[in-house]
Amino acid sequence: MQRLRDFLLHSQAGQLLLALLATGAVAGLWVVVQNPIIIAALCLAPVVVWAGLNNPFPLCLGFILFSFFRLHEAYPFLEPLKLPLLLALGTIGVLAAHVLTKRIQPWWRPELTWLTLFFAHTTVAMFFSAGRPVALAYWTDTFVKIYIMVFAIAWLSATPKRFNLAGASFILAGAAVSVIAISNSLQGIGLVEGTRVTIGRAVGSVLGDPNDLSLVLLFPMAFSVALVVTRGVGGLNRSIGLLGGGLIFWAILCTQSRGGLLGIMAIMAVIGLRVVKSKALLIGIGAVGALGLFAAAGISSRSSGGAGESGLVDESAAGRFNAWECAFWMAWDHPLFGVGIDNFRYNYYTYSTMLGTFEGLAKAVHSTWFAVLSEGGFLGFFLFMAMTVKTVRLGFRVLGRLDRARADGVVVPPAALAMAQAVAAGMVGFIASGSFLTQAFTWPLYILLALAVAVAHYTTATLGLALDQPARTAARTP
Repeated sequence: MQRLRDFLLHSQAGQLLLALLATGAVAGLWVVVQNPIIIAALCLAPVVVWAGLNNPFPLCLGFILFSFFRLHEAYPFLEPLKLPLLLALGTIGVLAAHVLTKRIQPWWRPELTWLTLFFAHTTVAMFFSAGRPVALAYWTDTFVKIYIMVFAIAWLSATPKRFNLAGASFILAGAAVSVIAISNSLQGIGLVEGTRVTIGRAVGSVLGDPNDLSLVLLFPMAFSVALVVTRGVGGLNRSIGLLGGGLIFWAILCTQSRGGLLGIMAIMAVIGLRVVKSKALLIGIGAVGALGLFAAAGISSRSSGGAGESGLVDESAAGRFNAWECAFWMAWDHPLFGVGIDNFRYNYYTYSTMLGTFEGLAKAVHSTWFAVLSEGGFLGFFLFMAMTVKTVRLGFRVLGRLDRARADGVVVPPAALAMAQAVAAGMVGFIASGSFLTQAFTWPLYILLALAVAVAHYTTATLGLALDQPARTAARTP
């Protein structure tokens, strides 16, 4: 075997034979598949694997971009490549190889403990769920990948260069999705309720719901604002933040999602508190901005709730209240494990009929908190809230620590500070929008958690700054 390997790799005749075999294999595949895009992807696969073994972070980042932003659904010509599946397999394989060879040194933080407890609870609850096949399918297709990727992001991204790459990539992916959303809005393609934009609704895309689309776009909004206001990130990064943020902002307005607008206001409020010294001026700007946002988004023109609705509660709000009441009673009947992950919609008929509020079709819960309460029970709700609060607290502790360190003369890379600002603002945006959007078991919170622990690890392990220690006694960097 060793002699054969030496012949193929180290002799001209062996290399020529290997090249001919590879070419013949590609030609044979082309006859069977007859899709040049797939063949091109297969030809590039060895290069991608080699690059991933040398630097697995871009591979991991690519998987997140396709899985979360659904780029292959926004741009259907990418669908035949099955990139999310290939990137997932490649990321897990490369990450395992790096851990086994000790090229990556795993580390731990308390926030990861709470994440693991919540994941373990959700996994156990899956076997007690009202619709076990539904829960198992969602756990397998989405949630277990999210859990694994949290560690991949945290362990791989804890350097300024990778913070910079991640932030810019999130913005560019959000801008790419925003371009399609804006185009659909201008052309009247895939609109729901007459005015609300969607993407890929005809093919059942996750982006086919305007609330889910606004949720996806809200995530990169925090990174774009952070890049714009952080000094020292460079002209290219600031341009990416400004142009990408403008497109994302426009696209969120096109969704007419109230949760999305609240998320924008929350992100702007966090950044504004750091930029605008006068609180009175900030409150005034916020009030005017909020009125302008809702007017620009055309919320009153929504057929599910606006000026044409009678009474104080429009149709959309009434539907949410009914869903939240059903969620509470689901948790009441299943206090430890809830009805199971992704099972709210399938239990809505039973509980809404019992309460006399069934509207003829199953509804989403439209609240992160009530989604966890119904699908995870009171125990799952406690674990989820603990994980969320710990992440928010960590984000602001890191941001405050970096601010104090800069004032004390410590050299803090702009990319790390921008990441800390984006994480803190993103978490506040998640809390605000999460009250009206269902994002308990989807990517945003968990990516922010991973980045929060990554920037915290960089702050303590690389910069030598203790998070609970005054800046003047911390170790200084040259």
